[in-house]
Amino acid sequence: MKKRTARINMVWTVLLSILSLLYIYPIIMILLNSLKENTSITTSGAFQLPTAENFAGLANYVDAIMSKGFLQSLLYSLVITITSVAAILIFCSMCAWFITRVRWKLSKVLYFLFVFSMVVPFQMVMFTLSQTADMLKLNTPWNIWVIYLGFGAGLAVFMFTGFMKSIPLEVEEASMIDGCNPLQTFFLIDFPMLKPTIVSVGILQAMWVWNDYLLPTLVLDIKKYKTIPMLIQYFRGSYGKVEMGPMMACIMLTVIPIVIVYLLGQKHIIKGVAAGAVKG
Repeated sequence: MKKRTARINMVWTVLLSILSLLYIYPIIMILLNSLKENTSITTSGAFQLPTAENFAGLANYVDAIMSKGFLQSLLYSLVITITSVAAILIFCSMCAWFITRVRWKLSKVLYFLFVFSMVVPFQMVMFTLSQTADMLKLNTPWNIWVIYLGFGAGLAVFMFTGFMKSIPLEVEEASMIDGCNPLQTFFLIDFPMLKPTIVSVGILQAMWVWNDYLLPTLVLDIKKYKTIPMLIQYFRGSYGKVEMGPMMACIMLTVIPIVIVYLLGQKHIIKGVAAGAVKG
């Protein structure tokens, strides 16, 4: 029986290792092509290793950073990601506390509305969203977080609510006896206990906002503001010629930060998802 289990585990290990390599392969190809000259990428050498003849080194990375307004787009992406994720974590955790702690007839209705919002396709609302954002002046990197809060609230409230149900009421009652008001109880008692879910929701939402292309393209004024995903398509020369080397370098500069964040917090993602989906 043990030998059979060991064989099954070995087969699963091999299969999952092959699957992981298939996922990593595109990133490796982008990295290799980011080190090659443009002509070598556009011809038959796109799937070959860099050689002494086509090796460009860090020239593509310098070109990507110094041209097309990369640093400005990086600033916009950072502002949008930080403000959006912070708003989602704060407001959605408070909403989850209200749903689980306040005895209101429509609490369950409110919860199911958040859950239902996760299944609504973005394509159904994107044209109306663009017009509404222009009307409410939400078309800048400084206030687009309001829109991201609306689209990210469904998953965040679902996960926070699941974990909030597992926090004993006695803890909050003790803080009330000590003189804490509801806001102090939430931020001093409940919020620190939500750490696994906060980390997992924060990383998942950060990956979504950082890599998002469609929503900023629809909402932002692309003549003034370009996020990193939007900037990548502008690596074009005359007659539609694409600067493949700098583009690959720009993609790597975009991928590396979010991959590092995910690797550092992946164990918290597993704990947070399990806590938000199972407990309560």
